[in-house]
Amino acid sequence: MRTRDPRLLLAALCSVAVTLAACPAFAAPTTVTTAPFTTPNTDSCPQRSTPPPPIDTSEAPAPGQSAPAPLPIPSTPIGGGRMGECGVVTPAGAPAAPMDISATAWLVSDLDTGEVLAAKDPHGRYRPASTIKVLLAAVALRTLDLNKVVTGTQEDANADGTRVGIGPGGQYTNRQLMQALIMASGNDAAHAIATQLGGDAATIAKMNELAKSLHASDTRAASPSGLDGPGMSTSAYDLSLLFREAMTIPLFAQLIHTEQIDFPGYPKSPGNTEDKDHPGFAIGNDNHLLFEYDGALGGKTGYTDDARQTFVAGAQRDGRRLAVTLLKADVQPLRPWEQAARLLDYGFALPRGTAVGHLPNAATESAQPPVALATPPRAAAGTAHDGRSGLRTALIVGGIILVAVFLLGARRVARRGR
Repeated sequence: MRTRDPRLLLAALCSVAVTLAACPAFAAPTTVTTAPFTTPNTDSCPQRSTPPPPIDTSEAPAPGQSAPAPLPIPSTPIGGGRMGECGVVTPAGAPAAPMDISATAWLVSDLDTGEVLAAKDPHGRYRPASTIKVLLAAVALRTLDLNKVVTGTQEDANADGTRVGIGPGGQYTNRQLMQALIMASGNDAAHAIATQLGGDAATIAKMNELAKSLHASDTRAASPSGLDGPGMSTSAYDLSLLFREAMTIPLFAQLIHTEQIDFPGYPKSPGNTEDKDHPGFAIGNDNHLLFEYDGALGGKTGYTDDARQTFVAGAQRDGRRLAVTLLKADVQPLRPWEQAARLLDYGFALPRGTAVGHLPNAATESAQPPVALATPPRAAAGTAHDGRSGLRTALIVGGIILVAVFLLGARRVARRGR
């Protein structure tokens, strides 16, 4: 017996019951389409002065206070003329930057020479999330006695956001607190460290003072841990600069490269008969690039609802050390560490000496390349600084001065002879 077409049967039933109810029409099959991923466009410089608007109330000022004004924008882009561009910035003649990068801003730089190899919206201002702990670490590692033992408090344990597991009454060395801060992004560790630096307000002031001394003009910390707050911002350029500064501290470089450590526990709460002692536990590094990328030096991750995914890391290959920063990224189409890996591969493939800008080499050094103002912008775009050109210019100027001095002297001799 041949099976009837069910669609014909349903149509017949509909014609019979048409006076009782409307019949459903046969719908054509729907095709689900997904728009192709596109990297956020920043060509119009939407974040030149401030980060994108917040999506929550995390940046609402405290009662009786007002939000700080945006940080001043330098009249000349720090790091060279091309650092003032807001779209993708690559060297002249270089291959196109990697695709599938969801980070709204990013930058690849040389940790040793300070050369900026490529970037996107380098001075655009974004929220740093926990990558600002790099700045806190740079302050704390140069200030605190790392062997000093401190006692955990309930205030530490109550810290908002990610916590490593500090408990009241626990005994921790500052070295262990720094491990928890860098490896596991513990906001409870950040609170314990900030307490020793004079409290949150004093710590934030120290962090901002160091950022200013390093010419990080887009950076303003509003919390020690990276939780969003009024006026908080950084840039891909600044984050590279802060990471480079922190990497000059041997213990910081060691901490970001450490995969796992044992962390102390803490005693049971006094008076709580149901509580038990909390044993120690292992904490691991939360940076997947450290485990997955050949030559990875380590780095720092970050996330808040407003900042989205943030990331800074370094890697070494053939004696060359590069750093990469990502701001306002998402986990699609690749996870942040995978996006960082693509950009590091791109940087390592560029010839040595290729640069589109420069990071300052020390807190006292001008952030501008030596001949940035003397080089026409079009000629400077996408080219590395040529030391021979600077020497040639100096010799020409010196020669002109010598000739002028000689002629002036001869004129004076001639006047005396009259």
